[in-house]
Amino acid sequence: MVEESIFRGVIGFLEKLGVYDIILPFLLVFTLVFAVLEKTKILGVEKVKDQEYTKKNINAMVAFVTAFLVIASAQLVAVISSVMANVVLLLVLSICFLMLVGSFYADQQFSLEKSPKWVKFLMVLMFIGVVVIFLNALGWLETVFGVFYLMFTNLDAEWAAGLLFLLIILGFIWYVTHDTKPTGGSSEGKK
Repeated sequence: MVEESIFRGVIGFLEKLGVYDIILPFLLVFTLVFAVLEKTKILGVEKVKDQEYTKKNINAMVAFVTAFLVIASAQLVAVISSVMANVVLLLVLSICFLMLVGSFYADQQFSLEKSPKWVKFLMVLMFIGVVVIFLNALGWLETVFGVFYLMFTNLDAEWAAGLLFLLIILGFIWYVTHDTKPTGGSSEGKK
């Protein structure tokens, strides 16, 4: 029998107390609403000796009530928890991508403009890898492959001809609308 660690027990205890579904969402909503109200000064300001101060007490009360209304709804708390988890996952993935890209630069600072073509190609491959990892972590990779599998196994001649016709039309539109003239200077006025 695998014994549970003490820290896992503490996390379970905090979950039973409601830290994750009440306290943390409350603090997050309160902080965000209060910060927006303070920054925008939408509820007005007070003048004290030629200085303008926000109405912190009113801003805090509005943020407090808003946060309580949010945690009263289990659906909103579930959405906030899901969104924040995905945002943090994206942040971690973007940092991992930047670490992978930074591995191609020994002492130099990262710059996309000064990169050789092979480095740009490897960065694109790594970005695709990060996207695949992200899709796999969310369980969406099987869905994406399933859609492609269904699309390409159920091909018939009519569907393929329609897709080919659409690609030809898009290529023609691009060819007609693509501007090949240099945009450096105007030829008007030069006679």
